[in-house]
Amino acid sequence: MADNHDLAPIEAAGLRVVFEARLQVASLRYFDRQGAFARVLHDVTGVTLPEQLQALRRAGDLGSEAIILAWRSPTETSMIGAAPTLIETLQRTTATLTDGCMVDQGGGALVFSASGEAVPDLFAKLGGQGAGPATGESRPTRLADVAVLAVKVQPEETLLIVERCYGPHLMAAIRISAADLH
Repeated sequence: MADNHDLAPIEAAGLRVVFEARLQVASLRYFDRQGAFARVLHDVTGVTLPEQLQALRRAGDLGSEAIILAWRSPTETSMIGAAPTLIETLQRTTATLTDGCMVDQGGGALVFSASGEAVPDLFAKLGGQGAGPATGESRPTRLADVAVLAVKVQPEETLLIVERCYGPHLMAAIRISAADLH
């Protein structure tokens, strides 16, 4: 388990990376993008499954928290948000469906927020040209030799979703690279 120092915020010239402990991740796995699972997901969240490489955001209002649906593969989408009741509701309402399921990744995935004008340079340095997503995009990529889902639904912020065991390594690599960014 990583200690708090391993995940401490990074502040550098034009770059800020912060561990978003409040954000939870769930994996939505399905066989048919138009099937019963997809319909229940839409009924509960108000958002449809994203197309290839797409990331969709439902803005929060008085009665709900914002959530993000981020394409991960043709049969998997990541759901990112701060509403544990939504995960519980989806688990309950999809439990009997045979064309899809939801897996709570709360114990296995970490979310980091990267912002600032140096984010594209960080992606180029740790993952190569083209590793970073455009606004509205979800891009499975590798940063510092670690599998990362990079999600950008707002121009000023990129979310990095990584397996918990790789969080400290990713942050250490970002910390070292941030020192070299201009």
